[in-house]
Amino acid sequence: MNLHEYQTREILRRHGIPVPPDQVASTPEEAESAAAAIGGEVVIKAQVHAGGRGKAGGVKLANSPVGAREAAEQILGMQIKGLPVNKVLVAPAADITNEMYLGFILDRANKTVTLMASAAGGVDIEEVAERTPEKIVRAQADPVIGFQPYQARDVAYELGLSGRHVRQFADIAMRLYDVFLENDASLLEINPLAIVASGDLQALDAKMVVDDNSLFRHPELAAMEDHTQLAPSEVEAARAGITFIKLDGDIGCMVNGAGLAMATMDTVKLYGGEPANFLDIGGGASAEQVTAALNIILADPKVRAVLINIFGGITRCDVVARGILEGLSAVERRVPMVVRLVGTNEEEGRRILEGAQLPTASSLSEAAERVVRIARGEETPAPTPGA
Repeated sequence: MNLHEYQTREILRRHGIPVPPDQVASTPEEAESAAAAIGGEVVIKAQVHAGGRGKAGGVKLANSPVGAREAAEQILGMQIKGLPVNKVLVAPAADITNEMYLGFILDRANKTVTLMASAAGGVDIEEVAERTPEKIVRAQADPVIGFQPYQARDVAYELGLSGRHVRQFADIAMRLYDVFLENDASLLEINPLAIVASGDLQALDAKMVVDDNSLFRHPELAAMEDHTQLAPSEVEAARAGITFIKLDGDIGCMVNGAGLAMATMDTVKLYGGEPANFLDIGGGASAEQVTAALNIILADPKVRAVLINIFGGITRCDVVARGILEGLSAVERRVPMVVRLVGTNEEEGRRILEGAQLPTASSLSEAAERVVRIARGEETPAPTPGA
């Protein structure tokens, strides 16, 4: 789950990390009042879960409250990478003398939390990693004793800092690590971490991504989720208890089990197709979940065919088959479908589906190859039940 910048800044502030004062505005008038309260030149920043705000016109400077109102009028309501801007952050414009990047990530490859820092702050770290990877400094936290102050100081020296800036950097890094752990984050970054005119380090922008699976431990974070920044299909999936991620292909995938879903997507790609989504309906595969899953998949107009791949473990395949037919009777849009059932009572499950003229396959390879041919128009599909 992504947090907005203003939400992350407040969390950092509560943990003693130096963050300039700011106010959030939902209307131009609120932005004007915020600028008047802050005083001096301010920056107006779109609050949206998308990168490239500045290039899209979502970050503007204003040297008066009236200017802040005018800037907010231009930013509020705009779309950045398809996402609406409903709020802006009003903060004092900083006099920056040096910019750095500082962040922690959940480093799955190394099975630990890794600090990443760079003297090339103020730009996307991905861009730095691609063009000048030697400018990125890394330090891994020990899984047992955690990230240590000496590591933070070593990183500061590698960034070219000295004197009090080393101490300030180390203090901020240690506090940032604490925030990362306490909130079950998968990413937490400050970009830029800047040396301002006073000579002190300040966090001028911040981003945090929280592991969705941990939200039951953090109801205060779950309450911060901005559903306007999610695709409607993702909101509907969350309500139905379905794990769903939209992709760019044209073959919808409905699977029970995350690992099986990944294998299904890989197999579709092996045969030259492109998955339209990752979708895991979980172990139950009830008629209600099947209906919700199909509606979510078919809401994407790019979907030309659907592959349903179900492993019947505790839930019998014949029960799953009936659930699929019930689900199909409740959806509006129809596209060709191929079903692969395996597990308990799979023969009976396939008989039920074949009786309804729904194509089945005995293996994942066969199902993937067939659905790819159908999506390409190389095979004439049987009519979908209820069509």
